[in-house]
Amino acid sequence: MRRLFVAGNWKMHGDKASIKHLVTGLNAQAETVGEVDVAICPPSVYLDYVQSCLTVGAVSLGAQNMAVEPVSGAFTGEISAAMLKDVSCEYVILGHSERRALFGETDTVIAQKVKTALAAGLTPILCVGETLEERESGRLETVISTQMRAVLDVVGVAAFEKIVVAYEPVWAIGTGKTASAEQAQEVHAFIRGLVAGDDAGVAEKLVIQYGGSVKPDNAAELFDQPDIDGGLIGGASLNADDFIAICRAAGAQ
Repeated sequence: MRRLFVAGNWKMHGDKASIKHLVTGLNAQAETVGEVDVAICPPSVYLDYVQSCLTVGAVSLGAQNMAVEPVSGAFTGEISAAMLKDVSCEYVILGHSERRALFGETDTVIAQKVKTALAAGLTPILCVGETLEERESGRLETVISTQMRAVLDVVGVAAFEKIVVAYEPVWAIGTGKTASAEQAQEVHAFIRGLVAGDDAGVAEKLVIQYGGSVKPDNAAELFDQPDIDGGLIGGASLNADDFIAICRAAGAQ
């Protein structure tokens, strides 16, 4: 039985005052969510501050990105995996559609970042997903296969025992649109099948999150699907009550 995992991606939001308020709310409620893993991923400049505000062990810390380079050096503006470990990060989001679309991160770069994260002892949250144009033109499976295969070919299928995959339909991120539970389940099953083609045992244990406008009112239906193992939550993770409600929906499965 896979344990569901809910992670909050705060993106480029927050300041010390709002973060203190948010984390205080999480501290007060996090131990009520049940049997579910929970993480929050603030902007890197606030990672240490968030860690200092957290008072419960029920919430882990993650980063939104990291450098591909495995060691320190002359990489102005970059943040290494070792630095993330030093401020108590357990997870790092890699390959988010915004990193791919806005910052030109390729499948090759993302695969190398996954390799770097694993070597440092971080758990990558590997994001894959299609645009609306790719879905409507019938290329959904080709796009996701290419994104997944790039990582499988670099780190090997066994490494997916230490990787979380997040399926994010790009057309449902920050738009208010959400794939139906059935649409999401279909793609999650496809992803699990891809991994099963290399190793069925690894595929069965692989945690696959859904990341596309998950909210308290649709979380339970999504998490009830057999291959949806939690969520990568955007806007709703900036409100403690909403985020905890989503976590409780996962914990009730």
